[in-house]
Amino acid sequence: MGPEHYGPSWAQRIGESLISLRLLGRRAWLALLGIAVGCASVVALLNVGQSAASHARQMFQGMGSELMVANLTPVEAGARSARAMPALDAVPHIRLAAPLAMTVTDARLRGQGAAVMVAASTPALAQVLGLEAAHGRLLSAHDNASTYVVLGAELATRLDAQVGDRLPMGGYVFEVVGLLLPRGYNPLLPVAVDDALLMPLPGLRRLVSQAQPSVVIALARDAAQVQEAAAALEDALRAALVSMQVEVLLPRQLLDGMAQQSQLFIGLLAGLGAIALLVGGVGVMNVMLMNVAERRREIGVRMALGARPVDIAWLFLLEAIWLAVLGAVLGALIGMLAAWAFAHGAGWRLESDPQALPLGVGSAVAIGVFFGLQPALAAARLQPVVALRDG
Repeated sequence: MGPEHYGPSWAQRIGESLISLRLLGRRAWLALLGIAVGCASVVALLNVGQSAASHARQMFQGMGSELMVANLTPVEAGARSARAMPALDAVPHIRLAAPLAMTVTDARLRGQGAAVMVAASTPALAQVLGLEAAHGRLLSAHDNASTYVVLGAELATRLDAQVGDRLPMGGYVFEVVGLLLPRGYNPLLPVAVDDALLMPLPGLRRLVSQAQPSVVIALARDAAQVQEAAAALEDALRAALVSMQVEVLLPRQLLDGMAQQSQLFIGLLAGLGAIALLVGGVGVMNVMLMNVAERRREIGVRMALGARPVDIAWLFLLEAIWLAVLGAVLGALIGMLAAWAFAHGAGWRLESDPQALPLGVGSAVAIGVFFGLQPALAAARLQPVVALRDG
């Protein structure tokens, strides 16, 4: 037979700690809510940050991994290109390319006037951007000398336009030959296609006599060689347009920058949650210190009856652990609900951070135990005679 076990069993310790918590009443609830708020802050903020980053990535990933946008800026104000636009389809690694010129003008339809963004390009623009006609047709190379236009989905809705309508603009009357399907916003492009009017590049000179392309939109032959294609496109444009400054943008560059910003954003939110969690931990320590001060006589009686310092320490530490665990579980539920409500209100899809729950619950329990340890050790260090006298 082994030596007789001395001291209360773990079942007794857990039961006594639960009874003590129930006797604490309102103060126990306040400490528990402090931990819950801190845990909820960590869980909610991390999930909101992850959802925001995922939403931004989805917007940027819709641009296409093979897409390139070259911005053309005059080196000097009023400078003109010394040479014509090169044959971009012949540039190495380039599958399709379309120059784009833009202006804003007023259009009238059925007595209603509106400011319209006009985007003029070649028929290749529809292939580069994947445009499709909901009604009518797209522009072709045979329309270069015509006054035909195509309207984006949002612009057509705003003007209540139909195929065959005629739009007076700049002293000319243009005929609507097509309405586009919704394309969605692409932050890489200088124009929102859904809210633009598309026309052949030569037709823009009816509105702006000195119209010049300010952007070239291109597709690489292979997504794996998009860097080489971007370099070849930049070299070809700089060689042909000597008075223009050329800058080629790639979706990958924006995605990399977005990833860095997302990590910084999530880190800041986690820091805010950690501060809230520390405040909750301080609340637990205050409640436990008051609990120890009010129960000094009980501590003295327990020690006089044979309780060891370790038994007293475990009694109060288990109370702090219970507060931390219950507060962490409640906080995790509140945090997930708050993150879902925020994402739903913002129109996002909730993207859970896989580290949110383990980090939130684990840190809440760790904070509760850490701040509950000092009061538990203080109770264990009390002398029976002093505790009975002061109690």
